[in-house]
Amino acid sequence: MMILDLKKLKLRSVNERLQNIDRKNKRDFVISNPEGNHAICAGLTDNIDVTIKGHVGYYCAGMNQNANIIVDGNVGTGVAENMMSGKVHVKGNASQSAGATAHGGTLIIDGDASSRCGISMKGIDIIVKGSVGHMSAFMAQSGNLVVCGDAGEALGDSLYETDIYVKGKVKSLGADCEEKKMSKKHKTKLKELLKKAGSNIKPEQFKRYGSARKLYNFNIDNVSNY
Repeated sequence: MMILDLKKLKLRSVNERLQNIDRKNKRDFVISNPEGNHAICAGLTDNIDVTIKGHVGYYCAGMNQNANIIVDGNVGTGVAENMMSGKVHVKGNASQSAGATAHGGTLIIDGDASSRCGISMKGIDIIVKGSVGHMSAFMAQSGNLVVCGDAGEALGDSLYETDIYVKGKVKSLGADCEEKKMSKKHKTKLKELLKKAGSNIKPEQFKRYGSARKLYNFNIDNVSNY
């Protein structure tokens, strides 16, 4: 295990080292003293393990591919933004836009996530063990958002084919979002996602929400919703 201390090393050099892994490099890293720095672990492409020991700022693990990143603290805006693959596990809370525009991989948040969690998500699986803020999954296109707590206003506003699972209360649904039937297929998928996040909550305790598909094409009767 290699320890990278941000009190001794510049952030740019740490990111460059993690972005340029070859067969001779170690595959297991610990970043100490992050102290809220932004863009830690951005742009990683290799199958490596990185543990960040503390709180981080904006865009941690942005554009991640293949790497397994653990944040032992809270994260700022846009954690795992535009992630393609791999896994990001936040042990604390997340600020707004967690998992924004992400195409793949898994984002696990042990605490709460703020507004716009999963905004414009395009294939990522996001599991939030706490609650999410307003306009989560706004314009979400595909993937899964699992919320073990409550959801704020305008959940799933203008979403496409993303499945949203919520255990707690939903303050309000956004335009074109509605409650959907929870089939056996969806329960099986949800069980897999919860297991991946280390949760033993039963899928039967959740409700599923998805697109009513009324905004796919312009319709004058729905003009007030556009």
